[in-house]
Amino acid sequence: MYTAVILAAGKGTKIWPYNSFRPKCLLPIVNIPLVKHQVDRLKQCGATRIIIAAPTEHPQIARLFAGDRNVEVIPTKDSRGTADTLVRVFPENCHEPVWVLYGDCWVDTADLRRLKGLASPGALITPHRETSRNYIGCTQMDGKLTAILGHSRDKTTHHFLAFTLLPQHLSYFADAPPRFPKVDVGMMVPEETFLEAGLLGLMDAGIPIKAIETKGFALDIDKPWHLLEVNTQLALQQCSELRDNQLLEGASIDPSSKIHGKVRLGKGSSIGRNVIVEGNIWVGDNTQIDAGAFIRGNVVFGDHCEIGYGCYIESGSVVGDRCKVLHGAELSGLLFPNVYLYHYMEIAGVVGENTDLGAGTVCGSLRFDDAGTIQRIKGRAETLQDTGLANACYIGDQCRTGVNAVLLPGVKMGSSSVLGPGVVLYDDLESNKMLLLKQDLVKKDWNPDKYGW
Repeated sequence: MYTAVILAAGKGTKIWPYNSFRPKCLLPIVNIPLVKHQVDRLKQCGATRIIIAAPTEHPQIARLFAGDRNVEVIPTKDSRGTADTLVRVFPENCHEPVWVLYGDCWVDTADLRRLKGLASPGALITPHRETSRNYIGCTQMDGKLTAILGHSRDKTTHHFLAFTLLPQHLSYFADAPPRFPKVDVGMMVPEETFLEAGLLGLMDAGIPIKAIETKGFALDIDKPWHLLEVNTQLALQQCSELRDNQLLEGASIDPSSKIHGKVRLGKGSSIGRNVIVEGNIWVGDNTQIDAGAFIRGNVVFGDHCEIGYGCYIESGSVVGDRCKVLHGAELSGLLFPNVYLYHYMEIAGVVGENTDLGAGTVCGSLRFDDAGTIQRIKGRAETLQDTGLANACYIGDQCRTGVNAVLLPGVKMGSSSVLGPGVVLYDDLESNKMLLLKQDLVKKDWNPDKYGW
């Protein structure tokens, strides 16, 4: 029996505004919750028992796996950190190595398989995509970990995604200190027990830890732009794997459409009049693409969507279930379920669930200086190398915009907020706020006399 543990009990505050209504592990990755991808991949690798450490305030995880005898969801209330969570949910009377996977990361199946069969502790690591100051990182040599440092000043090269741990070593994680012990001088450390501190205990005891570097696409999904990046990458990948057209029961393609690529159409879905597709598309069930829609490149569509009337959708985009993209709307990015885009708007970035954007709403994505917007996460400035991710707009769940609202490059709009008509949003808007435009009006008399009559 192979047992796996998914650590998904964190609060996910850095990925605001998408942490208001769900834990990070339920974020949609090409229209499937991240944790569902993880469970499916662990099963493909041979895991027969999967334990998910979940936050108590989000019962959606338990509902997602209701009836799956291979999955056990354990709520962890008031956890002191990943080490504490691991100790609480670690299977009792287990005598075999256990896989441990962070619940907010994407790892390819082939890389997960490389942890299988290890008889000693091992860590699946991936090169830093951002500054080492953003991670509890490590160095490695000859396939073994040589150092672990917390948010160091450019002293580490990789960070952690998954582990193979042995039951006899659980005490090292139970004894993890309340603050991470290995940091550069002057660094402030939060009061939290980290799994990596348990690894440090193993290393201090002379127990080697095997280092396995990822070969496929891997990403720690920690911030809003990571969510956009992983969806874009996997949409392109999923569509590129299509080799032939796949039309499920009741699916159809109108002869007037022009398709330059391969199409997968779910049950009851259709491509209608004068649609142009330049790439491969993956379409869910009961989705209608009609009336001159222009799909430029590889795009993934969910179930029960309505796409058409001259809309334009850019390559790498993902459209969630029950979305509408109509009447000249342009999209480049990710839509959560039940988002409405219509009436001549341009959306570039991520739009949260149940969001209705008013006519003419525009997300700016290009600055006059051609630079990337400096992002702020919990008040800390972060510079992104990818200007497309830096300048994308990130709109939360249950938002609304008025007619001709403008979001300048890189801004974030908190969940359950409203941007009034004509407002230009320069800075991030907190959740549960309404921002309205204040204007001065001048009223004058006017009549034909003004024209000389």
